Amino acid sequence: MAALLNPPAAPAAPARTPRRRRWLGAGAVALLAATLGGFAWGMHEQPSIPPIAWLLHPVDSFTYALGGNPHPVALHLPQNAPLSAVAQLGKQLFFDTALSGSGKQSCASCHDPAAGYGPPPGSGSVMLGGPALQTAGFRPPPSLAYLYRQQNFSIGPDNDTNENSNLTQLIQAAQGAARATKTAASTAQTAQNLVPQGGLFWDGRANTLQQQAAGPLFNPVEMDAGSPERVAAIIARQPYAKDFVQLFGPNVFDDPKQVTAEALFAIARYEVEDPSFHAFSSKFDAWLQGKARLTPQQMRGYLAFNDVNKGDCAACHLDRPTRDHLPPLFTDTQYEALGVPRNPHIPANADPRYFDLGLCGPFRTDLKDQTQYCGMFLTPTLRNVTRRPVFFHNGVYHSLQQVLDFYAFRDVQPERIYPTADDRVRKFDDLPAAYRANVDVTDPPFNRKPGEAPAMSAQDMRDIIAFLRTLNDGWTKRQAPTARQASTPPAPAG
Repeated sequence: MAALLNPPAAPAAPARTPRRRRWLGAGAVALLAATLGGFAWGMHEQPSIPPIAWLLHPVDSFTYALGGNPHPVALHLPQNAPLSAVAQLGKQLFFDTALSGSGKQSCASCHDPAAGYGPPPGSGSVMLGGPALQTAGFRPPPSLAYLYRQQNFSIGPDNDTNENSNLTQLIQAAQGAARATKTAASTAQTAQNLVPQGGLFWDGRANTLQQQAAGPLFNPVEMDAGSPERVAAIIARQPYAKDFVQLFGPNVFDDPKQVTAEALFAIARYEVEDPSFHAFSSKFDAWLQGKARLTPQQMRGYLAFNDVNKGDCAACHLDRPTRDHLPPLFTDTQYEALGVPRNPHIPANADPRYFDLGLCGPFRTDLKDQTQYCGMFLTPTLRNVTRRPVFFHNGVYHSLQQVLDFYAFRDVQPERIYPTADDRVRKFDDLPAAYRANVDVTDPPFNRKPGEAPAMSAQDMRDIIAFLRTLNDGWTKRQAPTARQASTPPAPAG
């Protein structure tokens, strides 16, 4: 804790080198910007387009302008099969409030199926838990959806060499390594950066869904289940106790630790097998497959989402299918220090000496001395993001408009984002001064200077939010997405 309250000086941030890649063809971008721009700003205010651009890929450009996808992909989606007996048991455990210290909180209480397995609607910056549901947490729960392809935590690119190296070796290899600038027009090189990636929780401290489930279960500010002995005793009294005997043997309840381990394993299997955790049933998934058309505003948002000179969102929230046609997860699973403002509504932040440093503490301890990672947090998926009530690792924002304002104005008008004291803007106020060099000031749109124009206009931001709504699961051609697309709690036994 002393290191947390009095952090040492951080080494200089590694240099970054630019790189480039093409996504939409030049003709598509030109025609799309001009045609769709007329819907947003009036035809007389269309951006200037070089005439030659109109001659490139005219068929593709016309299809994009009409909201279609000229190159549909046959996506390789997860199998939709009946749940195994273990997964069915895991479903009952996932919704069982009896396991918590209060008797009123389950996994689903903080990972609501109706909210994309993130915090439920109306949540505050952090959830309340503990024995009386009155103890505030430190971070809002990240979504449990779309984790079935999440890699183990590592430093560096995902390759055989990386997988055969221990964490210490990977950290040493990453020291001083140049990092390619992230842009939505060039993400292939970024995937090879020697940077932290993978893992679960905001700080990647768990590698498996089983380990992840254990965290909230025994955390005293969350479910506060106490001990494996207490959990096993509760399970032994539940109607599904007979399933434990059938699945894990007649002597399973002789060892409380085994009961708890099997329960966590069953929850993990439920999250892997149940299609609601990775439905890929959004309008955007249908568009990728050539089965839907985006509206003019959604297509404008898609363009701004990918535009390096506007949102550049796709640099971190990858929106392209993989080479083997797996649907995009809308995250590169890497870690970033974005410098979001401090959240005064988190009780722990009342102590001015307390800082949540992400990868280097306080909840993750194995990287506490690797100060080049202080302030870095996992990039979350944007799937179902418009159903999420709070954003970023500290829940400081409660609307997507606030999130996009942060990206647009953080560097050009920081007084709109951060508090002011003694006539000075307290930029990056949720990090100790020694670690502020870790904050990304290179990748667009964070490469702008005070007084410059923001990367996104108000219309751009409205359009991007409209596009983000196409990432909600449950889309059909005939009706708007319903509020609850995922599995419902199992009916009480008996």
